[in-house]
Amino acid sequence: MNEPVRRLSVVVLSLVLLLMMSASFIQVINADDLDQDPRNVRTLYKQYGNFRGPFVVEGESIVWSDPVNDPYNYQRTYSEGALYAAATGFYSIVYGRTALEQTENELLNGTDDSLFWTRLGNLFAGEQQQGASIELTLKPTLQQVASEQLGDQRGAVVALDPETGKVLAMVTSPTYDPALLASHDTAEVNENYQELLNREDSPLVNRAIAGDTYPPGSTFKLIDTAAALEAGMTGDSELFAPQELDLPGSSNTIGNYGGESCSATDTISLSDALRISCNTAFAQLGMDLQWSVIERKAQDFGWTESIDIPLAVTDSRLPESPDQAQTAMSAIGQYDVRATPLQMAMVAAGIANDGVLMKPYLVDTVRASDLTVVDVTEPEVYKEAMTSSDANALTDMMVGVVDNGTGTAARINGVEVAGKTGTAETGQDTSPHAWFVSFAPADDPAIAIAVIVENGGSLGDEATGGAVAAPIARALMEEALRLQGEGNL
Repeated sequence: MNEPVRRLSVVVLSLVLLLMMSASFIQVINADDLDQDPRNVRTLYKQYGNFRGPFVVEGESIVWSDPVNDPYNYQRTYSEGALYAAATGFYSIVYGRTALEQTENELLNGTDDSLFWTRLGNLFAGEQQQGASIELTLKPTLQQVASEQLGDQRGAVVALDPETGKVLAMVTSPTYDPALLASHDTAEVNENYQELLNREDSPLVNRAIAGDTYPPGSTFKLIDTAAALEAGMTGDSELFAPQELDLPGSSNTIGNYGGESCSATDTISLSDALRISCNTAFAQLGMDLQWSVIERKAQDFGWTESIDIPLAVTDSRLPESPDQAQTAMSAIGQYDVRATPLQMAMVAAGIANDGVLMKPYLVDTVRASDLTVVDVTEPEVYKEAMTSSDANALTDMMVGVVDNGTGTAARINGVEVAGKTGTAETGQDTSPHAWFVSFAPADDPAIAIAVIVENGGSLGDEATGGAVAAPIARALMEEALRLQGEGNL
């Protein structure tokens, strides 16, 4: 072989090797990326061509796949989609998946490892691959009550079972119908999505667990009180409570709601301070305890930690190294303290469950297509937030808030309700947020709730947590007690 031919052979061999390596990279290493590329129509056809499992609430499918005569084979269908959108999210041929449609995708489409034997059985039987059904912890009537009570006000409601951590209700307002994004008409889907995206009230944001966190306002005083009890104080401990509190190193002051005095003597018991939500008393208490003590107690309830339910929850935030004046503001749930409604429901649930905070969860049971159980979520202790004796003492104080304090709008005849109001300044030129956290019955809680109504809802500047949010929580607690009486909770 002469030299030119030999050189040409080497070049051709090199090109063949490069071609093989390139093909191997594309087909093996880069396969997943190609499969997930939204421009890959074959992947979309493959995904939609298999039966996708349903979401089930109390035995009824709320999301399922209907056979259709088009290249996708199945149409994702949402019953009462707007009511459950915060949990289910959407499944779209254009915009992919969100919420549980995303986190449980491999179970729903049947590719999860736990479904291997089911897939194998389908293969030998010559049957189509089918996804698992996902049974949720949500209670439909609690969802409905929460949605109706919020109405067209912006905000969110989260309800937990204190003993297990089950999410009994999760409603965000405004919401949207996932069916708008599940159509196989891509032009229609694009138009609907842009319309939702451009709305000023952000219906695609799950206010219960994600998006912007909120200043918790006076509901954060539950954390202060828990820290004070751990430090050895009791409900009878006296706090300094002037009409106006000077902030150290600042010309600013902290006052009470409406400029009122909490006490004629400038002192008040810890129990009464919580009952009437005395700002100056808790601001001073925060400085006396020091921020490190309050920060540690907040972290005992889950602040600053990532959690999924299995939806990813935005971390609740605390200020870093605040000075004395900032500590005073933080102690009343302002400055840089931020929380999700789920976080505040966790505070209520931890107190309600004798100080033991259970990990919240939305997925109860996973069943294969033949209805055999693939997985069941077992309740899991998340934090030992406080001692049982301190939790009982704090519960008694919260009962006082509802019986004869700022939370009287949450009273239920014949039932002891524990609660705490909050009216949180936004730091902007807008009306304050209205909060209420609660649980009932106080002595054997069936439900723990957090309600937030943004910017005072229908009452605007005149709103308080007691006037706006507490009645919503009361309606939800009444429904929970009804379900409990029927053995359905």
